[in-house]
Amino acid sequence: MNKTESRKDEHVRISLEKNIASHRNYWDYVKLIHNALPEINKDDVDLSTKLFGKKLDFPLIISGMTGGYKSAKKINENLAIAAEKYQIGMGVGSQRAAIENSDLIDTYAVIKDFDIPIRFANIGASQIVLWGHKITLEYAKEMIDMIDANAFVVCLNFLQEATQLEGETNAKGCYNAIKKLAEDLDIPVIVKESGAGISYDVAERLSKTKIAGIDVGGAGGTSFSAIEHYRAKIVRDKLLAREGKTFWDWGIPTPVSILEVGEATKWKLPIIATGGIRDGLDAAKALALGANCAGIAHALLKAATKDKESTIFEVDAITKELHSAMFLVGVDKVSKMADVGVDLWM
Repeated sequence: MNKTESRKDEHVRISLEKNIASHRNYWDYVKLIHNALPEINKDDVDLSTKLFGKKLDFPLIISGMTGGYKSAKKINENLAIAAEKYQIGMGVGSQRAAIENSDLIDTYAVIKDFDIPIRFANIGASQIVLWGHKITLEYAKEMIDMIDANAFVVCLNFLQEATQLEGETNAKGCYNAIKKLAEDLDIPVIVKESGAGISYDVAERLSKTKIAGIDVGGAGGTSFSAIEHYRAKIVRDKLLAREGKTFWDWGIPTPVSILEVGEATKWKLPIIATGGIRDGLDAAKALALGANCAGIAHALLKAATKDKESTIFEVDAITKELHSAMFLVGVDKVSKMADVGVDLWM
């Protein structure tokens, strides 16, 4: 196992073995207003929606988590089985590892064997800066073909890079790299944060490009700084371990980021709400704040490392919770969720 594979394996293992959650999950401060007279039948609630021109049976995305080391193939396969069964979207982790080592392609490509309505390719923003536009386009096409992707994610993960031993903190030129990629790639380009959220100002700048949507990836769920804290402890790097702990709770809370991105883009760009969503009720809260879909990662990881039955159970539970939440606020369509009353206790 090379260094990249080892790092990816450590990320998943630490996520399962350690408490790497932010100290606050901000979804606990968002309350939906109960409708005692919903005037709809629960069976009439329609959870289907469209995202980037693709129909989903539920407004849910399995966010990109892993790939690039041998054990990741089974994890992605179990997630893909659930995505196919429930006709929801799915992403994979950064595909750089497979670009550098073709032996790892199948750890990502396994998902193309399943009928998933929308598949998200993924690469880190610092990488496209290092590659330059021409090479990025070449590699992007390889990543798209690798999983038959319908959309391409550029991941802003500078918090993790800044606290990581091998971190690549190349942010200068990132905006222009994203702008050019969105202009030249023939599938939708989505910008995604990884646990630190997207502010009003950043969303406003991004709205001036041709990107197709924003995944806010806010604070409140997995702390990637926490993961790097534990990785630093493994190699006895006291300085990095301290830095990871210092920035454990850094970032913009996911609910706040949804509102800021919506206001900055005038609600014209689709928003995926990733960051701390544990269940269908959290997903419903995200929709009520204005998100188009909810992205779920860590809540599915443990199940996906076990077997397909456990993964299916978790997704089934989330969809049923979302169904009940929509009924209890008296909404029969996903598009109406943004009109639901919400209390913010932040």
